[in-house]
Amino acid sequence: MHGLAGSTADLWATIALVLHVSGAIGAATLAAWLKPRFGRLGKAGHATSFALVVTALWSLAEALELRGSTGATVLEAIRNLSWLLVVYRLFADDGRHDSLAPIRPVLFSLVFVELLLLGVDLGVAWISADPGLESLALGLEVMLRLLVTVGALVLVHNLYGGASPDARLALRWPAAALASLWIFELNLYTVAYLSGAWPREIAALRGLATIALVGLLGVGATHGRETLRLRPSRAVTFQTFSLLLIGLYLVAMVVIAQSLAYMGGNFARLIELIFVTVAMAVALLVLPSRRLRSWLKVTVSKHLFQHRYDYREEWLRFTRTIGGVGPEAPPLGERVIQALADVTSSPAGLLLMCDEEDGPALAARWNWASIDGTGNLGSDLAAFLERESFIADLDEMRSGSHVDNDDEREAPALPAWLRDDNRAWALVPLIHYDRLVAVVVLARPLMTRKLDWEDFDLLRVIGQQLASYLAEHASQEALAEAGRFDDFNRRIAFVMHDIKNLASQFSLLARNAELHAEKKAFRDDMIVTLRSSSEKLNALISRLSRYGSGGVDRIEGIRADEVARAVIARFNGNRQVRLTECEPLRAIASRHSLEQVLVHLVQNGLDASGPRSPVFLSVVAEGADARFEVVDSGSGMSPEFIRSRLFKPFVSTKSGGFGIGAFEARELVRAMRGRLDVESREGIGSRFIVRVPLQTGAIGASQTQEVA
Repeated sequence: MHGLAGSTADLWATIALVLHVSGAIGAATLAAWLKPRFGRLGKAGHATSFALVVTALWSLAEALELRGSTGATVLEAIRNLSWLLVVYRLFADDGRHDSLAPIRPVLFSLVFVELLLLGVDLGVAWISADPGLESLALGLEVMLRLLVTVGALVLVHNLYGGASPDARLALRWPAAALASLWIFELNLYTVAYLSGAWPREIAALRGLATIALVGLLGVGATHGRETLRLRPSRAVTFQTFSLLLIGLYLVAMVVIAQSLAYMGGNFARLIELIFVTVAMAVALLVLPSRRLRSWLKVTVSKHLFQHRYDYREEWLRFTRTIGGVGPEAPPLGERVIQALADVTSSPAGLLLMCDEEDGPALAARWNWASIDGTGNLGSDLAAFLERESFIADLDEMRSGSHVDNDDEREAPALPAWLRDDNRAWALVPLIHYDRLVAVVVLARPLMTRKLDWEDFDLLRVIGQQLASYLAEHASQEALAEAGRFDDFNRRIAFVMHDIKNLASQFSLLARNAELHAEKKAFRDDMIVTLRSSSEKLNALISRLSRYGSGGVDRIEGIRADEVARAVIARFNGNRQVRLTECEPLRAIASRHSLEQVLVHLVQNGLDASGPRSPVFLSVVAEGADARFEVVDSGSGMSPEFIRSRLFKPFVSTKSGGFGIGAFEARELVRAMRGRLDVESREGIGSRFIVRVPLQTGAIGASQTQEVA
C-alpha cells in the first residue's frame, strides 16, 4: 500500500512539474513577445508583461516543489498583486477607474488582504513550526485566499460587464484570461477549505490555469482580436450537451446509490441494486431514442444559438442528398423529398408534381408506405400556393387558425385525404420563375414544434432550388423526347430522299417505255434497271434502322476500282460522265454505301453543270488511303456556303430538294472511317474528294481509261 501511494504521489509530482514548467515557458515567451507590442493591451501592457515575468518565476518555484518556502510565498504574493494591478490598468484604459468610485477601495482592500496573507505566512514560518499553529495558519490562509479570489472575480466581472460594446471587443480576451486563473484558484481553495487539508492532486494542475492565462492573453494581443470569436459547430455543441446530460445522469445515479448505501443493512443494499438495475435499463431505452435526440437538437438550437440552423451544414447536406448518383441512388423525386425532410427532421414525405389540368398529383414517395386517397391536391389549392408562395402548417389549416387578419388571405380547403391523415404536417411549394412545379408534403417529426420564420425562410430557399432541379429534369426529358422525334423525322427525310430518286428513275423508265418498248435492247436494259431499283428499295428498308446513328453496311475489303466502274455503269448512256483514272486497289469500306456516296456526288455534278460539261470520276492510291475524286465544271459554291450550309441537313439550293444528300454522304464516309473534302470556286466548278482506308497497296499497274 505504501508503494502504491508513493507511486501515485510521484505521478502527481511529475504532472505538476510538466505543467508548471510549460506555464513558465509560455509566460516568459509571451512577456518577451509583448515587449515591443505593449500598445496592443492599452495602458495595461507594461503591467501585464511584469505580471507574466513574476508568474513565470512563481511557476518555476512550484515546479521545484518550493511551496511554503519564503521565496515561493513572496513570489505568489507578488504574482497576485501584479494581476490586480493589471485589472486596475484595464479599468484605466477606458477611464472607468475615475468614474467608478468603488473600484479603488475594493482594489486597496484586496491588496491589503494579500499583504496580510504574506505577513501571516512569513510570521508562521519564522515564529514556530508547531503543527497546531500551522493548521490554524492554513485555515486562515485559505479563508483569506478565498476572499481575494472572490473579490478579484467580482472586479473582472465589473470590468467586462460595465464596459461599452466597443470596449468589450478588446477586453473579452484579457478578462477571460484573468477569470480562468481565479476560477481555478477559487475551486482549489474551496476544496481546501471543505476538506481541511491541502488538495495536492488539484494543486498539481495549477499549471493548467497558467497555460490558459497565457493562451488567452496571447490571443488578446494579436491583430484582429476584436473579430476573433470561439464558434463551436452545432455538431460539437450538440455532442457536448449530450455528454453533459449523460454525465449528470451518471453523477445523479452514483449519488443516489451512495445515499442508499449509507442507510446500511441488507435491505438498503437490495434497494441500491434494484435502483442501479432500473436506472441502467432506463438509460439503455432512452439514450438511443430518436425522440430524445430530436428534443436535444431543438433545445440546444433554441437556447444556445442565435439561429436554429447551421446554414453551412444544411447546404452541404442538401447538396449531398440531391446530388446522389449511381445505380444505388434513389430516383430524383425521392431525393427531393428527403432533401426537404432532413431540414425539419421529418421521417417521410410525398412529392406531388403539377399537372396542367388537374393540379399536383402524387409522383413519388419517401418512407410513406401508402395514402388513403387519390393523392391529388386540387387546382384551387395549387393556385393559392403558387400565388402566395405559402408554406402551409397543416395543423393550423385543419384548425382554421392560419388566416392572416391583415390581408385576410385564406387557403382553399384541404383535400380529404390530406386533411384526415394526421401524419401530414406541412406543405412546401416548389416554385420556379413564379410557376408551381411541385408540392412536397412533409410527415410529422418525432419532436413536433410550431414552424417559425426561420423554418419558412430555409424551406422556401431550398424549395426554389429543388424546383429548378425538377424543372431542369423535365426540360431534359422534353429535349430527349424532341430528339427522338427529330430522329424519326430525319429517318423519314432520308427515306423520302431515296424514294424520290427511285421515283425519278421509274418515271424516266416509263416515259422511255412508251417510245422504245418494242426494242429488245431497251427491254433488257429495263429489266436491269428494275432489278437495280428493287435492290435499292431492299437496301433502303435495311438501312432504316441505322439512320440517325451513322451506321453503314458491313465494312470489309472491297475492290475500289470495281466500285468506280459500277458508278459509271449507273450513268450508262450519259456521255458527260467519264472515268479518267482507275487504279486496281483494295479498300476497307461498305461497297453499297461507298457506291451510294459516289452516285450522289456525280449526280450533283451533273445537276450543277451544263448539258455539255463533263463530270470526271477517278480513283487512285494516296498514302494509306484510296482517293475517289469527282470533278465538275459547274456553277461552283462560295466558301461561306461550303462552311455553313453545304453539310447542314434540310438546307438545299435546289427547288424541292430535301438538303440531306451531302449531309448523308459525309456521315456515311465518316462511318467507314473515311473523310469527305470539298474544293469549289464560283463559276469554275467543284471537286469532291472521298478518302477511305486501303486494305493493301495497289494490286496492279495504274491504268487510265476514259469512258465515252
